[in-house]
Amino acid sequence: MSYESLPTFLAKIDLFEGLSKDTLSDLIERGTTLKVPAGSHVVEQGANDAGLQVVLAGSADVEVNGVVREPLKVGDYFGEISLIDGLPRSATVVAGPDGLSTFALSALAFEPVVKENPDVAQALLKALTARIRSLESES
Repeated sequence: MSYESLPTFLAKIDLFEGLSKDTLSDLIERGTTLKVPAGSHVVEQGANDAGLQVVLAGSADVEVNGVVREPLKVGDYFGEISLIDGLPRSATVVAGPDGLSTFALSALAFEPVVKENPDVAQALLKALTARIRSLESES
């Protein structure tokens, strides 16, 4: 994915939907893109690294406490919980058969953007509550 299309792509994701172009540009400048080979661990449950990653290409397998969850696909994201609370990772994510390309944003890079732009915090809250509601409806 080219840098020119990244703002358009991210603007369609619920986490960034409705953010101003300037705010989105600021987030993109603070982040990076990562490419992970097939079968490689992206994050480990219990690890202390924090950060958000949005799937740009490929897929990833997810496991929580030994239970396989729905795979991640293009447009999905992970790490938003550790981004907020700074606690250890709640899942293990492994790059799928075609590898994985993500846009990654560390907690260190994300924090000043949230402090300077309340709309980022609002978008994050909306995305998290939508995820909670979805999980509750599955029970």
